[in-house]
Amino acid sequence: MLANYLIGLREGLEAALVVSILVAYLVKSDRRHLLPRIWSGVALAVLVSLGFGALLTFGPRGLTFEAQELIGGSLSIIAVGFVTWMVFWMATAARGMGKELRDRMDRARGGWWGLVIVAVLAVGREGLETALFLWASTEALTSGSAAISPWSPLLGALLGIATAVVLGWLIYRGAISINLNTFFTWTGAFLIIIAAGVLAYGIHDLQEARFLPGLNTLAFDVSGTIDPSSWYATVLKGVFNFTPATTVLQAIAWVAYVVVVMPLYLRRTRAPKRRESPAPAPATTH
Repeated sequence: MLANYLIGLREGLEAALVVSILVAYLVKSDRRHLLPRIWSGVALAVLVSLGFGALLTFGPRGLTFEAQELIGGSLSIIAVGFVTWMVFWMATAARGMGKELRDRMDRARGGWWGLVIVAVLAVGREGLETALFLWASTEALTSGSAAISPWSPLLGALLGIATAVVLGWLIYRGAISINLNTFFTWTGAFLIIIAAGVLAYGIHDLQEARFLPGLNTLAFDVSGTIDPSSWYATVLKGVFNFTPATTVLQAIAWVAYVVVVMPLYLRRTRAPKRRESPAPAPATTH
C-alpha cells in the first residue's frame, strides 16, 4: 500500500502541477474564458487513463496461463522502462516545464481543440504512465500473497492521488510552499527501488511463461525463516517486492538495475544547473 501511495502521490502531484501551470497562465493572462477547454482536456485524459487501466486489468482474462504470464511480464518490464524514463526526465526537464507548457498554449490558442489537446497530452502522459506502473506494481504485490488484499494497493494509489490533488490546489492558492526538487529527488530514488522489484516480478512472470529459463534455479529460499503470511513479510513485499523464494535471474535483474540506474540518477540530480549566457547588448547607433 505504501509503494502505491507513493506512486499515486508523485504522479498525481506532477499532473496537478501541470494543471496548475495551465490554469494559472490563463488566469494571469486574463483568458479565463478558455478554462473550460483545459478542464475538458483533463477530464478526457482521466477517462483515457481509466480505460487503459481497465484494459490492463480485464484484458488478459480468458487467455491461457502462459499467455497471461507472458503479457504480464512484458508489461511489467515496459512499466519499469517508463518509470525509469520518467524519473530521469523529471530530474532534468522539470525546471523548464512551465515555460514549455506556456509556449504550447500560446501556439494552440487559435482553435478550440488546441488547448484541449495540450491538456490531454500533458495530463494524459502522466495518467497512462501511472496506470501502467500501478497495474504492474499491484500485480507484483498481490500475486501469490493471500495476506495482501487486491484492493489495498488500489486504495493506497487513490489516497496518494487525493493527497496530490490537495497539495496541488494548496500550492496554486499559495497556501503552502514545498521544495519540489527535493521532493522529486527522494521519491524518484524510492521509485527506482520499487521499479527494481517490479522488474524482478516481470522476470518471474516470463519464467513462468517459459519464455525465460531458470524458474527452478533459486538464488535463495528463506521461506522457512520468513513466513510469507507474516506482517513483516507483507511490509517487505509491499515496499521492496521481496519474495522469500527468489530465482537467480530475478536476483541478478534486481541488483543490476539498482546498481546501474541509482548512481546514474543521483548523478543527474546533483548535476549543476546550466547558466544561461547573457544576451548580447543591443547595438547602438550614433
